[in-house]
Amino acid sequence: MAASELYTKYARVWIPDPEEVWKSAELLKDYKPGDKVLQLRLEEGKDLEYCLDTKTKELPPLRNPDILVGENDLTALSYLHEPAVLHNLKVRFIDSKLIYTYCGIVLVAINPYEQLPIYGEDIINAYSGQNMGDMDPHIFAVAEEAYKQMARDERNQSIIVSGESGAGKTVSAKYAMRYFATVSGSASEANVEEKVLASNPIMESIGNAKTTRNDNSSRFGKYIEIGFDKRYRIIGANMRTYLLEKSRVVFQAEEERNYHIFYQLCASAALPEFKTLRLGNANYFHYTKQGGSPVIDGVDDAKEMVNTRQACTLLGISDSYQMGIFRILAGILHLGNVEFASRDSDSCTVPPKHEPLTIFCDLMGVEYEEMAHWLCHRKLATATETYIKPISKLHAINARDALAKHIYANLFNWIVDHVNKALHATVKQHSFIGVLDIYGFETFEINSFEQFCINYANEKLQQQFNMHVFKLEQEEYMKEQIPWTLIDFYDNQPCINLIEAKMGVLDLLDEECKMPKGSDDSWAQKLYNTHLNKCALFEKPRLSNKAFIIKHFADKVEYQCEGFLEKNKDTVYEEQIKVLKSSKKFKLLPELFQDEEKVLSPTSATPSGRVPLSRTAVKPAKARPGQASKEHKKTVGHQFRNSLHLLMETLNATTPHYVRCIKPNDFKFPFTFDEKRAVQQLRACGVLETIRISAAGFPSRWTYQEFFSRYRVLMKQRDVLGDRKQTCKNVLEKLIKDKDKYQFGKTKIFFRAGQVAYLEKIRADKLRAACIRIQKTIRGWLMRKKYMRMRKAAITIQRHVRGYQARCYAKFLRRTRAAITIQKFQRMYVVRKRYQCMRATTIALQALLRGYMVRNKYQMMLREHKTVIIQKHVRGWLARVHYRRTLKAIVYLQCCYRRMMAKRELKKLKIEARSVERYKKLHIGLENKIVQLQRKIDEQNKEYKSLLEKMSNLEITYSTETEKLRNDVERLRMSEEEAKNATNRVISLQEEIAKLRKELHQTQSEKKTIEEWADKYKHDTEQLVSELKEQNTLLKTEKEELNRRIHDQAREITESMERKLVEETKQLELDLNDERLRYQNLLNEFSRLEERYDDLKDEMNLMVSIPKPGHKRTDSTHSSNESEYTFSSEITEAEDLPVRMEQEPSEKKAPLDMSLFLKLQKRVTELEQEKQSLQDELDRKEEQALRAKAKEEERPPIRGAELEYESLKRQELESENKKLKNELNELQKALTETRAPEVTAPGAPAYRVLLDQLTSVSEELEVRKEEVLILRSQLVSQKEAIQPKEDKNTMTDATLLLEDVQKMKDKGEIAQAYIGLKETNRQSPQDYHMLNEDGELWLAYEGLKQANRLLESQLQSQKKSHENELESLRGEIQSLKEENNRQQQLLAQNLQLPPEARIEASLQHEITRLTNENLDLMEQLEKQDKTVRKLKKQLKVFAKKIGELEVGQMENISPGQIIDEPIRPVNIPRKEKDFQGMLEYKKEDEQKLVKNLILELKPRGVAVNLIPGLPAYILFMCVRHADYLNDDQKVRSLLTSTINGIKKVLKKRGDDFETVSFWLSNTCRFLHCLKQYSGEEGFMKHNTPRQNEHCLTNFDLAEYRQVLSDLAIQIYQQLVRVLENILQPMIVSGMLEHETIQGVSGVKPTGLRKRTSSIADEGTYTLDSIIRQLNSFHSVMCQHGMDPELIKQVVKQMFYIIGAVTLNNLLLRKDMCSWSKGMQIRYNVSQLEEWLRDKNLMNSGAKETLEPLIQAAQLLQVKKKTDEDAEAICSMCNALTTAQIVKVLNLYTPVNEFEERVLVSFIRTIQVRLRDRKDSPQLLMDAKHIFPVTFPFNPSSLALETIQIPASLGLGFISRV
Repeated sequence: MAASELYTKYARVWIPDPEEVWKSAELLKDYKPGDKVLQLRLEEGKDLEYCLDTKTKELPPLRNPDILVGENDLTALSYLHEPAVLHNLKVRFIDSKLIYTYCGIVLVAINPYEQLPIYGEDIINAYSGQNMGDMDPHIFAVAEEAYKQMARDERNQSIIVSGESGAGKTVSAKYAMRYFATVSGSASEANVEEKVLASNPIMESIGNAKTTRNDNSSRFGKYIEIGFDKRYRIIGANMRTYLLEKSRVVFQAEEERNYHIFYQLCASAALPEFKTLRLGNANYFHYTKQGGSPVIDGVDDAKEMVNTRQACTLLGISDSYQMGIFRILAGILHLGNVEFASRDSDSCTVPPKHEPLTIFCDLMGVEYEEMAHWLCHRKLATATETYIKPISKLHAINARDALAKHIYANLFNWIVDHVNKALHATVKQHSFIGVLDIYGFETFEINSFEQFCINYANEKLQQQFNMHVFKLEQEEYMKEQIPWTLIDFYDNQPCINLIEAKMGVLDLLDEECKMPKGSDDSWAQKLYNTHLNKCALFEKPRLSNKAFIIKHFADKVEYQCEGFLEKNKDTVYEEQIKVLKSSKKFKLLPELFQDEEKVLSPTSATPSGRVPLSRTAVKPAKARPGQASKEHKKTVGHQFRNSLHLLMETLNATTPHYVRCIKPNDFKFPFTFDEKRAVQQLRACGVLETIRISAAGFPSRWTYQEFFSRYRVLMKQRDVLGDRKQTCKNVLEKLIKDKDKYQFGKTKIFFRAGQVAYLEKIRADKLRAACIRIQKTIRGWLMRKKYMRMRKAAITIQRHVRGYQARCYAKFLRRTRAAITIQKFQRMYVVRKRYQCMRATTIALQALLRGYMVRNKYQMMLREHKTVIIQKHVRGWLARVHYRRTLKAIVYLQCCYRRMMAKRELKKLKIEARSVERYKKLHIGLENKIVQLQRKIDEQNKEYKSLLEKMSNLEITYSTETEKLRNDVERLRMSEEEAKNATNRVISLQEEIAKLRKELHQTQSEKKTIEEWADKYKHDTEQLVSELKEQNTLLKTEKEELNRRIHDQAREITESMERKLVEETKQLELDLNDERLRYQNLLNEFSRLEERYDDLKDEMNLMVSIPKPGHKRTDSTHSSNESEYTFSSEITEAEDLPVRMEQEPSEKKAPLDMSLFLKLQKRVTELEQEKQSLQDELDRKEEQALRAKAKEEERPPIRGAELEYESLKRQELESENKKLKNELNELQKALTETRAPEVTAPGAPAYRVLLDQLTSVSEELEVRKEEVLILRSQLVSQKEAIQPKEDKNTMTDATLLLEDVQKMKDKGEIAQAYIGLKETNRQSPQDYHMLNEDGELWLAYEGLKQANRLLESQLQSQKKSHENELESLRGEIQSLKEENNRQQQLLAQNLQLPPEARIEASLQHEITRLTNENLDLMEQLEKQDKTVRKLKKQLKVFAKKIGELEVGQMENISPGQIIDEPIRPVNIPRKEKDFQGMLEYKKEDEQKLVKNLILELKPRGVAVNLIPGLPAYILFMCVRHADYLNDDQKVRSLLTSTINGIKKVLKKRGDDFETVSFWLSNTCRFLHCLKQYSGEEGFMKHNTPRQNEHCLTNFDLAEYRQVLSDLAIQIYQQLVRVLENILQPMIVSGMLEHETIQGVSGVKPTGLRKRTSSIADEGTYTLDSIIRQLNSFHSVMCQHGMDPELIKQVVKQMFYIIGAVTLNNLLLRKDMCSWSKGMQIRYNVSQLEEWLRDKNLMNSGAKETLEPLIQAAQLLQVKKKTDEDAEAICSMCNALTTAQIVKVLNLYTPVNEFEERVLVSFIRTIQVRLRDRKDSPQLLMDAKHIFPVTFPFNPSSLALETIQIPASLGLGFISRV
């Protein structure tokens, strides 16, 4: 639409005004084309006729809608022009107290002249990591954008800060540097960021001064490059300076000061170290008193001097150099007081012994006469001679001032060089961010050379700025692929050419400086002749011939030519420099001039990397005669031009960011806005040019989604398509007919200026029409109520008629449907029959075909099989035929050979037969008799053997029965003794009863006497009572009155005390929480320092020992025992110290070999451990295999069970012996460590305890010997019982004995036993032919005998070992006796001690005695438990013996039943071992335990499959076993390794929530176990009796409980940090930006800095994302078995983080402070509360942490108009601070025109009402705050002995005990 169409009635416009620059007015009637006058009404109600320009006919600029006023970005305004920009800045600055505003890519900063709380570290953290458009404008946002682009684009950045003097440039640059220092940190421990910030006080003291416009004005330009490494941490900085205002050293205007450093020196003149400088008051020196204002209000120069010196020290400038600097500065002050006396008009002299010059020469270390001479003379050199010429007084004063300026300039450069050296990066710089703090455009009444250079620099910067803005606009259009035309913008290249081009102003000035008699007047004439009337930008003033005018981009400036040449040449006489360089007493002074003999060009860098941009070059001392001149070769203008070119090259090579500082008024009044001054600066700094460039194109830009959300009300339902882009195109074509007013890009719609305002107008009209429609509808509804009553009867009739019609129609539909259904089923039946027929036919054909194919295949296979069988049989028959033939031939040969041999033998026998044949005939009868007798002998022998066997069996049976009877007799004897004892007790009880009866009779007699006395007393008392009743009634009334008063007073006192108690309790709780928070913060800092220490140690190790290739891997268990928590004794530390001292030199000599050797050695140890574990596993497998084999054999089941029981019995005996031995060793150790003689005396308790324990040991040994004998007899009886069995069973039992053989300790013994058993089972070859039944039985019997001998030898060896142990115990008793004698001798010596020492010794003895009695009772209890266990075991043995006896009797009756009938199972109980809830491991397996259980454990598998807290239970059970063994070293080592292992895991995987949660849960469970089983009564209340038995007995681990508690606190804090890192990206998007309730909040127009869209797209976090994450956290913590109280604390911390981050972003984002956003926030909070209710966490305190956010949301929604509203707000927002309430009210922004803004008066009312509230002035909540955590004791009901260790943990090397 045409722009003139917007000028309708009630439209608001801006008209020029001489006072306010622009005024707002309202049109009274529509404008029509051709009108020359507009009818307007001003805001104050005055009507006005505004005449339009007849030539241009330009209409006044339109005013933006109120909804757009106060926008963060000026480019978001619909109308972009000067009045809109000015008004927006004024509203933000005055009403909202916002000093920062975006203008496209420029940040406009208005100086508030007041300290604002918006630069704290909390604000820095809030802006860190945020997008520039997502937060309110701030210098931190610009710094963050530069930092982010440097990291993202790998391109250097620049921040260009410009503005007038006093606008706040230096402060803005300082805050930007502070942001980089805080966010990035330094890459080393040198605190580079502190040094970068410390350079500010130094540079301000030597480069800043007070001017009429600014108390701390920078009188030089500087460009600071802050260097970063590859990880984008600060590593150094470099500073360049530009155009130092040297003239200020010697001259100051009225109300101005010299540089701050001079006044700081004068204020510190009384310091002892400054006495030699001979300083005084600033009014004493000529160079400091000219301005007449030596003091700045609110500034302490002496204090600033201390800060300057501290900064110098921090930057490495030593005290000697600092004193040298102060000497030079003091010398400059004294030089300014040097006066000259005129001799004549051409010469002058210095008064003799002139004090200021004398002081100057003393300070500088030069000769007085030489300095005085060259101050009044100069040297002239010609081609042939050199002349010395005196100079006039005026020239001498100028030469003195030039010398002072030159010294100061060189000192300034020297300090800059040293600052750069201190800030120089030690590592390679990867990228940098430059901060340019440079003077803005200046125009004064008198403008000289300095203003000319400043404005020249601003022309160059403005050109670069314009090009960059145009380039960004062009890139935006090209990126969106829309057609664009060249935008006309102001190009100041002609002005730059006028200044720096050939024959330009600077060129002519340099040329005039080279002329011998050049002057300012002649230079002015050259300018007029060259540029006047030839260049439109150059003008000549009408009334002056010594000035010229240049039209700059900001304004016209008139420059006075006077002084241009002198300032450009910067003349200083080289003879004076020579005198200063000749100083030998002052070493610093020659350093200032040492580089002047080799002056570098401004384009070449110095060795320090800095360009000497402001350094003034001096002629060399030894110049050639032809080049001897009075001035330097390069002029100041030439140097400045070169340095400016270098700066522009640097800026063009970086990505610039612009900060324009505005000075709101000239009087430094806080929050006062002068429109005239503001407009002047806006024009000068290029902000309006940015606006103009933006307005020339398409300033308003919307994404398609934002446009659709905002203007959905203008669309009809049919216009809404699935494609948002096409929908927007269709709507815009209908709304805006002129297609040139908008363009469609790829992602955005671009609008011309004013089009958004037009759309807003249409939208407001549509909403207004909707309101009218709502009113119309309501009124129609009221009228319809009457009409509806009239229609009611007709509707009833219609209902019945329509019902009848509907029923008829329904009947018709049912019939139709039934017919269709019948047809469907009929057709289906026909088709289905046809289908089934075809299917059956097909299946039959397929079956026949497949059968035929299968039968063929089967026949083929059958033929092949039969063929193979035939081949097999034929080949077998052939082989057998061949074999038979061969065999037949062999047999035939054998027969032939044997026949031949037999014939020979036959011949021999025939010969013998012939000789003895007749003797045989004689003795035939005798042989038969001998054979009969032999048979009888054999039968008698067999009978004898059977009788002998029966007799031996009867003897064995008799002996066992005798033993049983003997035991029964012994048991009866013991029962008889118990009965006797019981009888004695009964007698004693009867005597006691008789005694009690006697006492009862005495008591009854006494009772009678007392009753008589009581009757008498009662009678007297009744009389007395009757008398007292009357008095009592009187006293009762008085008492009641007093009681009432006392009750009232007591109630008042109680109430007051309760109030005080509640207050004190709250205060104590707060103090406790503060103290706990302080302690936990210290723990956090300690852990951070510890991690830093470990990192430094690792870096140092890497630096010291460079690893070879291939040896970079570090073992995961390395240094797992290193921790500061290792509680080792002093002796251990003392022993370790020499080892460390011995190791250090070797490490220094050969770090590579030693580290490699240690690694290899550790690897070898690990391999040995692995080998041992594999060997153990192999042995275990073999043992299992043997047991399985034994079980498979056919044998009675009870036999194997008995053998297993006996082996277990033997193992138990061995473990008991070990245990007793360990206890004896510990007792001996304790007694030897205790040096008190009373402890080991023969009558001492410890001695008695020892003797009792030795007695119990000996008794236990006797019992064990008896059990061994019983076992031996049982084995013998069993072997004899098994003898009659078959050979198979015999050999099986012999094989079973291998199990016992495997358990022997000595491997050689095992081998011998095995060989012997094999020899027993092996038959000798020569006896094979004599085998028969008797022989086989004999062999089996011999095998059993060998097995019995083997077992007997084993038992004998055990007996010998027991006897040896007994002998060793007797030897130890003897040694203890000797120790006792020695202690008695020491006691005799102690008796000679003084009384005090004796008392102390007696107290110690008493304590020891009580302790020993305690131990004695515990020992008795343990001994009784052992006795009970021993009796139980004996009972089991007796039961087994009875069973064996029954078995023997059964054998005697019927031996066959032994094999057929099973023995009852009660004979040998196969009961599971009684576990004690302990885990045993070897000391060398400790590292493997830590590695498998901590370092390499995956939390997910443990949490899902195993019981919660299993690692903690396992570790505690290991600690219990070490405590049971009384091994303090093992306990200490295990706990230290555990703590170190947990720390190592958390350091390695500390960013994984599951890992941190898992180990927090296990650490707490471990801590609870140490408390639950500590033996302290407070922790044992909820234990079961079995759990109380498992308490620790030897060690008090309270110190380790504290260490574990500290570790748990550190893990909790790490968990909170992990939570925060995960939740942080979700909170703002989910809680603020995402529209949970769609359509409630509209989207306002935004500027160039686009905000994050509130429409959820893919990848955007929503509230559901936060709730899902909370569910994930909660489920993980529950799976890990975390304590419920701890889960509540974690949830409370999570909700606090959500509330704090959300509120902080709300306070920093103006676009979020609206009514609709308050509704969204309250809905989101209600969803979080619902989540708390679902998880039963409402009592966790999490809801209370959201209270500030809830109140902020309520504040956005309540009414904000009247005083009642203010009172309601003050009472409602008690969780918000005053600053937060005021900030929310200031930021409140209406989204729609129907909402109203908060008036400034209402905000003032709120501030007045909240004036007395005492709260923190801090604006933001501390999002990093962590609530102090507590770990309430939570005992476990899990029994330790029931815990099973899964094989997946790889802990096979530990065993349950």
